[in-house]
Amino acid sequence: MEVGFIGLGVMGRPMAGRLQRAGHRLHLWARRPESLAPFGGSGAVVHDSLAALAAATDVAFSIVTASADVERLVLGDDGLIHGARPGWVHVDMSTIAPASARRVAAALHGRRAAMLDAPVSGGAQGAQDATLAIMVGGSAEVLERVRPLLACLGRTIVHIGGNGAGQVAKACNQMIMVAAVEACAEAMHLANAHGVDLAAVRAALSGGSAASRVLDVMGERMVRRDFGAGIESRLHHKDFGILMDEAAKLGAPLPVAAQVWQQLNALMALGGARDDTSSLLRVLERASGCGSDS
Repeated sequence: MEVGFIGLGVMGRPMAGRLQRAGHRLHLWARRPESLAPFGGSGAVVHDSLAALAAATDVAFSIVTASADVERLVLGDDGLIHGARPGWVHVDMSTIAPASARRVAAALHGRRAAMLDAPVSGGAQGAQDATLAIMVGGSAEVLERVRPLLACLGRTIVHIGGNGAGQVAKACNQMIMVAAVEACAEAMHLANAHGVDLAAVRAALSGGSAASRVLDVMGERMVRRDFGAGIESRLHHKDFGILMDEAAKLGAPLPVAAQVWQQLNALMALGGARDDTSSLLRVLERASGCGSDS
């Protein structure tokens, strides 16, 4: 297939490479020329406009930061919609507001094109290993048409419902995952306050009912104080802003998520936006006046 890809960052670059290695011809557009450098000489087609990329492809993927970014990519003056034709599909794998996904889908439907909101979980390692969990909102028929492409990227592909439903599932994923990161931070902080060995505590917890991937990965980063690895906390802060806004609109109380969001707000205030989310440990240390702030 002729496959477009927009958003060649930490997640998007390995995902685009997987699609290309699966035999699909890759079409690219990027705001920064340096983002295209890894694909130089690979046979990928570079377009000077989003509309041109859409016109040359059967399916175009995007994975960018925010709702406004996705709407601008698709609906802007030279957006993808201007090159869309009947049967063309946009698969957005960003984490955005459900309402934004529905707006983009409705606009493309007016061109007899389609949109799937298909946010992912698994991080950069999952993107490199093609083991992502993909949560899909949109038409089941369209999903089946592009499932072979998604299978190049992820191990778990679940159709959640209509457009926007994928984003609802991703919000639920983020609530559980980041709340678990905060719980790990509090456990490590308590252990440290008692002066016991953090690595030993983590090893003990990993063998019991508290065991989890979050404890394995984020707990290890807290023990080593390796806050430079992984996903930048500003992205989780953005995700929580989306889900708390949705909760306010729906009148759905989310007391634990609200507290975690406040901890993320505090981390932003400490200047930790570019640090891994495991640095939530630093917020607790600053509040209690103990522990290293490095």
